[in-house]
Amino acid sequence: MEPYVTMTVENNVGYIEFYHPNRNSMPSDILSSLETCITEAGTNNAVKVIVLKSGGDRTFCAGASFNELISIEDAMAGKLFFSGFAKVINAMRTCPKIIIGRIQGKAVGGGVGLAAATDYCLANQYASIKLSELSIGIGPFVIEPAVSRKIGVAAMSQMTIDAETFFSASFAREKGLFAEVFETTNALDEAVKALAEKLAGYNPEALKEMKTVFWKNTEHWDSLLTERAEISGTLVLSKFTKKTLKRFR
Repeated sequence: MEPYVTMTVENNVGYIEFYHPNRNSMPSDILSSLETCITEAGTNNAVKVIVLKSGGDRTFCAGASFNELISIEDAMAGKLFFSGFAKVINAMRTCPKIIIGRIQGKAVGGGVGLAAATDYCLANQYASIKLSELSIGIGPFVIEPAVSRKIGVAAMSQMTIDAETFFSASFAREKGLFAEVFETTNALDEAVKALAEKLAGYNPEALKEMKTVFWKNTEHWDSLLTERAEISGTLVLSKFTKKTLKRFR
């Protein structure tokens, strides 16, 4: 299947789905399409609540596209690539609609960032999480504010330093990333649908105001995440990172 980003609307719920055949990794074009889709959903009067999901059943999101990381040859290109994640997170942050995350499998790096940037996140038992960036010579700089905001600096630091370990869905729930964890994907989907449709029946003005409260004191993230993208864009050019990424060519 070809990569895609789509939105379907059902019962006033906008289901945004992204897919890439390489474990739902995120190259620049997918990131750009996802940012646009989230922004448009925020202004679509037919959409009262948003569900963010991915295609397939094994991996929610493998994070940055290693194929694209390998091809980066200068700091500006690096900054532009990582700015894609910054723009998606900021689009989620500023979107006036509540965003529910549906995490049906593993989330790595930027995938953890996407989950953390949702307003409420549900997962199945297979949704283990990993911040692998340090192991390839960079760091989770762009997603750190979103992850730390959701699970705290201590848990974020633990995951960052233990960069080659998958942490269980139970760990993610204990730390606050996931609100609930379900045994099966069917049970997850039923819970996501029920919650989203219930919220879609609430006062949209109240939901909008609550979202503003949820994201209080993040107004500086437009500049902060761009600065973080520049750090990652420089580090991806380091000899250590280039050598490490060659293993994935």
